[in-house]
Amino acid sequence: MSDPKRYVSEAEVKAHNKPGDLWISIQGKVYDVSDWAKDHPGGDLPLLNLAGQDATDAFVAYHPGTAWRHLDKFFTGYHLESYSVSEASKDYRRLVSEFSKMGLFEKKGHGTFILLCLIVAMFCISVYGVLCSENIWIHLGCGALMGVLWIQSGWIGHDSGHYQVMNSPKYNRVAQILSGNCLAGISIAWWKRNHNAHHIACNSLDFDPDLQHMPFFAVSSSLFNSLTSYFYDRKMNFDFFARSLVSYQHLTFYPVMCLARINLFAQSILLLLSKKRVPNRRQEILGLIVFWVWYPLLVSCLPTWGERFMFVVASFSVTGIQHVQFCLNHFSSSVYIGHPSGNDWFEKQTNGTLDVSCSSWMDWFHGGLQFQIEHHLFPRLPRCNLRKVAPFVKELCKKHGLPYTSVSFWKANVLTFETLRAAALQARDITNPEPKNLIWEAINTHG
Repeated sequence: MSDPKRYVSEAEVKAHNKPGDLWISIQGKVYDVSDWAKDHPGGDLPLLNLAGQDATDAFVAYHPGTAWRHLDKFFTGYHLESYSVSEASKDYRRLVSEFSKMGLFEKKGHGTFILLCLIVAMFCISVYGVLCSENIWIHLGCGALMGVLWIQSGWIGHDSGHYQVMNSPKYNRVAQILSGNCLAGISIAWWKRNHNAHHIACNSLDFDPDLQHMPFFAVSSSLFNSLTSYFYDRKMNFDFFARSLVSYQHLTFYPVMCLARINLFAQSILLLLSKKRVPNRRQEILGLIVFWVWYPLLVSCLPTWGERFMFVVASFSVTGIQHVQFCLNHFSSSVYIGHPSGNDWFEKQTNGTLDVSCSSWMDWFHGGLQFQIEHHLFPRLPRCNLRKVAPFVKELCKKHGLPYTSVSFWKANVLTFETLRAAALQARDITNPEPKNLIWEAINTHG
């Protein structure tokens, strides 16, 4: 009997890889999601980045629940020719299935409730200290405490964007707006757009926005070729100005991180004022307005301009710790140029990520990012379960000969510094093409 299935080649599927003509393959079946892309809860970028190719592992990672039942309405009737699954992918999908059966994607614990209570307490203490004390040191401490509050609210915003931290989608949305827009001044819509693109294109120099910090930072000399950012839709020019900054990036990294929040404010506002499709735009804008009312008003209650400046610098600088944390997991890991591939999802995530080892009592400090490998492989897994699954991931990496890098917080900083320094020296070499002597070589020897 002849096979009733209709087959299509990989080349044919790959031809449908642009907005308005977007096909993907999941478990060998080909789906047309051209019209669905604009309504996709995760945004259109994840679909566009995986357009025209197999996206099974990414789909498994982000949809461990009931999303499978909705696929049939997008089925084209075609199956992918020569569809095969690597042994690493088979084991990865098996792990997702086992974790789902264990209920790990549903068991969230009470961490969010406790953290919300702490955030409310920190907010009240900070406001009380500003309004009811005249001591300059208390005002400085309140500014620092505000920075800690922003860090912890950022972890809630991160978690609520990946999975439902509250009992219902409605309350989860409230948690997102409160923790991101209202408390921290960061649009959750901007964060989800940026962060989903990062997860799908982990450490792709031209697709991952978390590596695109020109002209301030370049983690690889490949960026010296003025690559085009497919996230920002612009060329990342490596001109004289960029070279000048990158040449000293290992020295400016931590000072810039103290002010990195300004960039997040700007990116949030630019997205909400742009013509891009932003779900719940009015909610997002209203949330930011709330922040830009209460925070400047609180700062204005301080008695002098000097103390106001001190309060802002303290809050921004403390929050800079979180911006450093965002960089540690990826800056020193393997990078590549080109379109993210759905066929080597497991390999790409483990190669482009490292864990930060710490005791369980320090989990609050890292907000789940210390298990970055596990988080990238299972983004819908609540952070309270990341430590539980780490041994399984480590064993799987060992089985398939893939890297599982786990270092201390200090070592992660050292690796990041060394990566930035290596690229900085290469940038200096480009800007100063004169012949080098033995003394120069000795001073600038790597390591």
